[in-house]
Amino acid sequence: MIYVESEFARLRTVVLTQSEFGFPKKPRLGDLRFLQDDATYESLLHAGKDFREVYPELQLLWEAERLILKETLEQHDVRVLTPRKLTKNEKKCARDDGYANFFVRDPFFTIGNCVIEASLRFLHRRNEILPMRDIIYQEIYPKDCVYISAPRPEIGEKNDYGIGPFIEGGDVLVLGKHILVGSSGLATNYRGATWLGKFLQKYGYTIELVRLHPDILHLDCALGFVRNGLMVVCKEALLDGVPNVLKTWMPIEISLNEASALATNGLPISESVYITDPVFEYIGKQIEAEGIKVEYIDFAISRSFGGSFRCSTQPLWRKD
Repeated sequence: MIYVESEFARLRTVVLTQSEFGFPKKPRLGDLRFLQDDATYESLLHAGKDFREVYPELQLLWEAERLILKETLEQHDVRVLTPRKLTKNEKKCARDDGYANFFVRDPFFTIGNCVIEASLRFLHRRNEILPMRDIIYQEIYPKDCVYISAPRPEIGEKNDYGIGPFIEGGDVLVLGKHILVGSSGLATNYRGATWLGKFLQKYGYTIELVRLHPDILHLDCALGFVRNGLMVVCKEALLDGVPNVLKTWMPIEISLNEASALATNGLPISESVYITDPVFEYIGKQIEAEGIKVEYIDFAISRSFGGSFRCSTQPLWRKD
């Protein structure tokens, strides 16, 4: 089955990302503001290089993080799919823009039985969907579901990404028929959210745009659902406050700095099991106090790239 009911419904089938990244040759500093200072420095220092070549030992540790996540998911009876790696030609064609195959949440996403290819803003991520296409062909095509691609973004002028439309999976949170769509200026924009709302309207979905602090990349970096009625949230990052649909939820509140470190970006396997990083054990203890089992996985290297557990996974089947 292809169906995502909510962010916390029982996870049954998921795509788990690879660990590939090529630094853009000319990084745009304004677009790196969501990263920690060390990551911004490394982007400038190693511009145009492959992370594997620059940091072979860290590359192995990075891959090990994802392997441990895979094993943990499988221990909870989750079927895990892995996309292929980038080809030499795909890396070559990226030229000075750099390339990525490291956060599968963004290049496509699933709402109900609709699988949607996204439209990414950053140039080094615009072809990130390509390694996913084999899985889409094998898993999506045969199923009774909708498969559609967002409009390709315009080609901007020099030093400009164009006007989009941009819509990225990290900005899309599913809560039944209510879909929250974040926008900070770094990823999803109004045109992208409008396109998504127009497409989903005939399926009975309501789209709510959530304006984000300009230093936050995606909505899932400011807001994370743990189970129905319980969330980890950075209120400072939500410019218009907590959405009305979540007003009665119990919040575990964090600061903007904690949000930048990906404190909200855990992964519910179900309403009774949640994955997070041990650096956020203080959040985990609050979650455990609500009767939820917390699995801890060190994800420090993944987080240094600006994403964590939710960013590294894309559910195809989440249904109780």
